[in-house]
Amino acid sequence: MSNLTEAPGLAAFDRTTARWGRLTMIIVLVLTVGGPLYLALFGGLNISTGELLVAFLAVASAYGVFWFVEPITYYPVLGQAGMYQAFLIGNISNKLLPAAIGAQSHPRVNVMPGTRKGELAATMAICGAVVVHITSLLLFVGILGTWIVSVVPTPIVDVAKLYILPAILGAVMVQISMSLRKPRITIIAVAAAVFVTFGLLLVLPVLSPAGTFIVVVITVVLAWILRGRTEESASDIEGNRL
Repeated sequence: MSNLTEAPGLAAFDRTTARWGRLTMIIVLVLTVGGPLYLALFGGLNISTGELLVAFLAVASAYGVFWFVEPITYYPVLGQAGMYQAFLIGNISNKLLPAAIGAQSHPRVNVMPGTRKGELAATMAICGAVVVHITSLLLFVGILGTWIVSVVPTPIVDVAKLYILPAILGAVMVQISMSLRKPRITIIAVAAAVFVTFGLLLVLPVLSPAGTFIVVVITVVLAWILRGRTEESASDIEGNRL
């Protein structure tokens, strides 16, 4: 099938995901903010506007940087449809992103992040991850949760809490490096993370809330400056597109 015949379908896919994505995001935003706001204003809690503002600024000072970092870093892998899904579902870095990267790098799919094929693979992978997640929650938490917690030794639970997330993020990094097949970018990203974590933040700990943002900016800038001067041929790029 040629690109000319596939383009209308992709355009319709983009329009549909953008329309329903914005609508569902607005609905979830209203439902999420509406309840606490109603309680704060009409629930007799005696919370002043100033206290709400102070609380918002306290949260924003710690997590506000992720409002910019996460969309910038996730979009090249997930694409438009995947971004709408991811920010509605949550657990992006430890569940949805690994699923998307795993699907894109699977031998039978083997597509590059940032391409249309990669976006479609990420969308389908997120759907599969949600089905598995909901099923496992119903079974291992809703039905067997109390029993499992009672039989698992406490030391094992403590070790799992400590190492599961770093193990997942480490696996994601390896998957990204292997799927991109660009060692230069991987080396730059690792060097930037080491420099910021063990150098800059030790000297200027006040920058800790923005540490991730700083690493992303340094990686992007260095990757651009040190990029290869030879561009990929048009056929190579086209081969990864629909």
